[in-house]
Amino acid sequence: MDSTEVLQPVQEIINNVKTNKDKALHDYTLKFDKADIKELKVPEKTIEESINKISPKLRKALEDARDNISKFHKAQIPSDWTMEVKEGVKAGQIIRPLNRVGCYIPGGRAAYPSSILMTVIPAKIAGVKEIICCTPPDKEGNISDEILAAAYIAGATHIYKVGGAQAIAAMAYSTETIPSVDKIVGPGNIFVATAKKLVYGTVDIEFPAGPSEMLALIDETANPSYIATEILSQAEHDPNAATILVSTSQEVAEETVKYVEKYLEVQERKEIIKESLSKYCHILVADDIKQAINFTNTYAPEHLVIVTKDHYKTLESIHNAGSIFLGNLTPVAGGDYGSGTNHVLPTSGGARMYSGLSAESFIKKPTIQELSPEGVKNIKDMVINLAEAEGLFAHALSIKKRAEDVE
Repeated sequence: MDSTEVLQPVQEIINNVKTNKDKALHDYTLKFDKADIKELKVPEKTIEESINKISPKLRKALEDARDNISKFHKAQIPSDWTMEVKEGVKAGQIIRPLNRVGCYIPGGRAAYPSSILMTVIPAKIAGVKEIICCTPPDKEGNISDEILAAAYIAGATHIYKVGGAQAIAAMAYSTETIPSVDKIVGPGNIFVATAKKLVYGTVDIEFPAGPSEMLALIDETANPSYIATEILSQAEHDPNAATILVSTSQEVAEETVKYVEKYLEVQERKEIIKESLSKYCHILVADDIKQAINFTNTYAPEHLVIVTKDHYKTLESIHNAGSIFLGNLTPVAGGDYGSGTNHVLPTSGGARMYSGLSAESFIKKPTIQELSPEGVKNIKDMVINLAEAEGLFAHALSIKKRAEDVE
């Protein structure tokens, strides 16, 4: 994702928010969202009432997804630990949550209550005290009941009616209404992603992310009808979403294309899908599974579907992927909504060095150490020699003085 063209306007938005705060947010919301916002913060009562305004089946779906996501992310929290590195030298690691985080929830083409669950719940599990959400309002200045209900079910602290790069700037630098946070997470368009890159360092971010992408790595055992639905479901996200099929079977690849063409005609988001497919869909046939795997690792997809004769054997050779879906019966949509794993994932090759959002994304791991008299004796020579070699004689003195007292 090339952010060169939007770099300057995004920096101008950030500077304006830093200077003019709430006024800048009001002006940008009027300009970009066509909404004249009187109050940026959604009242708590409005959030609470939203739960009774959604359908019972949606409420149950949100609660079921919450339960699965919570169960999965609880398993990710590491424990405090200590060890004796050398006699008398105790060292370890403790776990502490961030104090306040900001979750960006996209708007625009669709409402994404699932993104609330995926960002707020892991932070809650990690023990974050305050979790705020920013999401763009509709033209009437409202946030959908689906979004508000998801926030209530997930356990968000506050919700603000602001989107785009201006929301990222507000959470990074604070305004009269929106507090600054320690970390900003959540998916967004190129303006949001660029803003996150620019404020990184003032706050932490999970990783740079762009349009959604999926790669399906398959052989002759794949069901072409199922794989076609994966291509369509990824393409309906966004005109810039990327869908790649890497097959060791020419026949299955061709059959998949036929099903894509068949199912496309009845899709409600047909125009978005068509644009995405025409720009960023590629069907590749590999000479063998080794070549297919090599390509997959080089591409480092956000979502990786593996349907091969022995997908666990194939998995052994996969090193770069955000989230992996194994077998004919495992659609990406399962992970998008409620298998428990997180759908906030690195894109554009980011899976080479980043993992998806997790409960660990919201914790710090300070190290601790403690020396006993025996420990001082055991490391004094090492510390003195290294410190003096670096010309840091006060460092050497700090251990010398203690060694004199314990010997």
